[in-house]
Order: sequence, then structure tokens, then C-alpha cells
Amino acid sequence: MSRVYNFSAGPAVLPEAVLKEAQEEMLDYRGCGMSVMEMSHRSKVFDDIIQKAEADLRRLMGIPENYKVLFLQGGASLQFAMIPMNLMKNRVADYIVTGQWAKKAWQEGAKYGTANKIASSEDKTFSYIPDCSDLPISENADYVYICENNTIYGTKFKKLPNTKGKLLVSDVSSCFLSEPVNVSDYGIIYGGVQKNIGPAGMVIAIVRDDLITDDVLPFTPTMMKYKTHADAGSLYNTPNCYCIYMCGKVFEWIESMGGLEGMKKHNEEKAAILYDFLDSSNLFKGTVVKEDRSLMNVPFVTGDQEMDAKFVKEATAAGFVNLKGHRTVGGMRASIYNAMPKEGVVKLVEFMKAFEDENLK
Repeated sequence: MSRVYNFSAGPAVLPEAVLKEAQEEMLDYRGCGMSVMEMSHRSKVFDDIIQKAEADLRRLMGIPENYKVLFLQGGASLQFAMIPMNLMKNRVADYIVTGQWAKKAWQEGAKYGTANKIASSEDKTFSYIPDCSDLPISENADYVYICENNTIYGTKFKKLPNTKGKLLVSDVSSCFLSEPVNVSDYGIIYGGVQKNIGPAGMVIAIVRDDLITDDVLPFTPTMMKYKTHADAGSLYNTPNCYCIYMCGKVFEWIESMGGLEGMKKHNEEKAAILYDFLDSSNLFKGTVVKEDRSLMNVPFVTGDQEMDAKFVKEATAAGFVNLKGHRTVGGMRASIYNAMPKEGVVKLVEFMKAFEDENLK
């Protein structure tokens, strides 16, 4: 069977070149006689893998020296608790709720102190990003939290909120490495890797040095302290070795595509093809206000649930898979992450045009 066009929101499409390279090295990684899946995380061979992965990521993102790169397990959702445990010195934090994941982070934060919802777009089903230029930032807030790209609802912060000097913490799971970023704008920038970078099972957290201390909430488990992992170079316990290896290969692939500037151009071109069609279609329409549209996740509907279901079924049969929208919003969603080739979006639009012609007769 030939490969399908996989529009899944995560675990998501990976670059074919990366998969082929991993396939070639599956049984014997560069002459060591074993797979990366089998080797000790304490070995010289794996040490070279993790050191190169970190160096490549630092170069790609321009990560300053005063930030640690941590390869952690538990996915982005574990960070919902880890962040307040490590940062809530005053037991106060402000959250901007622009989707389900920001909402879950806010709810989790409330277990450890006062979590203020200072802005939200829930009133219109998270279809826009609220004005964050003059927010009621709490005087004693330990940090301001955002989810920068909303996977389910297809919105993206095009401008970071004005935190009035407070620390900014951002979940970038679904826009990680999709465009250039100024790491110094954040105290912590983190993301699950299964959308844009690698297989499921890991989160990369980039944490400013001064936030990595033993001064954490008293009940914080050892494994939930950033300092535990920073001091051990992400090797306090056995890390997700194979995932780190795969992420390293994706970092190399991104470099070969022109780095983050190249990725941004690639992603803007792809998104424009789909959004331009949605804006001109008589059957399909996007659900997000234009100025807040994500380059990564594109939700759309026909306005008729039966028609939506018919489209998803026929698209799947034609090799365009995982287009069904999240259960909380319905409709369709095309996730067009870094590794989705432009050709995949072009062919999807061709299929959508044909479906429209057939169903508007």
C-alpha cells in the first residue's frame, strides 16, 4: 500500500526522508551492532545522539546560553502541573484561555494556587485570539500562561501578550519549529513533540536558568522538578531514547529545508493554498477569524453534519486520512505540519473541489 496523506493533529506525519533513514539504521545504528531502541542511555553512542540533538535544536532556534533544553517524558499535559509546582512562589498565576489545552492547564494550575483566567475566547468557541495588549495582569502573578497555537480550534497568537513585565510561559506543541521564534521572550517555552517533531511520548522544555531552582512547592516530586533533569542533562532516569534520536533527525531535516525561515515560507505557502480555497468555496468554510488563523491546524465545516461525515468518509477512501474534526467541535480539520508536503495540500484541495462540484449539483 502506498503512503496516505496523513492530516492527523498528532501523532502526526513525519518527514519521509527521516523515516527512511531510521529504517536503514533500525537494526544497526552506524556500526554499533544494535538499534537505538536497545542501547543504554549511559553509553557513549547515545550520549553523542542526545548531545547532537540538543546542539542542533539550539542552533535552529537560536537558544541563548542561559536556557536549558530538557527532554522530558509525560507529554505537554504533565507540564500543566510541573509549571506551577516549579514557578508558583506567590501561589498566583494568570492564564489566557484560548482553547481546550489552555483551559486544562488553567484548571490544573488552580490546584496549586490562585489561577486567574485573565482573558478567554470561549464565548465564540475559541474561534479567535482575544486582545492581549492591556490585560488585567495580577500584581503578584508568578507567570502568565498561553497556549500559542490551538490545535483543536486552529487559532494562533500572531503577537505575544503584553505581560507587563511578568514571566511568559508558552505551550507551543502544535507550532514548535514551524517558524522563527525569539526564545528570550519566554521564561519557559515547551511542547509535546508528536505534532511537528517526532513520535509521541516526549516533551521538550526550554527553561531559563534562573527558574531552575530547589525553591519549588514543598510537595513537588523529585521527578517533577526542572532542577532534577537540568542537573542530570535529561538523564536522571532513562529518557525516551528513540524519540530523542528521531527528533534529532527531524532537526537535521529542518536545517536542510532552510531552517526555521525556510519552514515558515513552506508553511505559509501550504496554508495559503487551503485557506484561499476555503475563502472562495460555496460548500466549505473556515471557522477561525482571518487574522488569527493557524498555519498548522485548519478547521473547516460544510454547515451540515451529514455532509461533513460524507466528506470525511470519501476523503479517507481517497487516501486523505484523519480529517475528522475534534470531538468537541465536529466538522473537519486538516493539520498541515512541517512534514506535510505541499503536494498533499494541493491534492486535498483538488479533492475538495471535486467533492463540492459533485455535491452542489
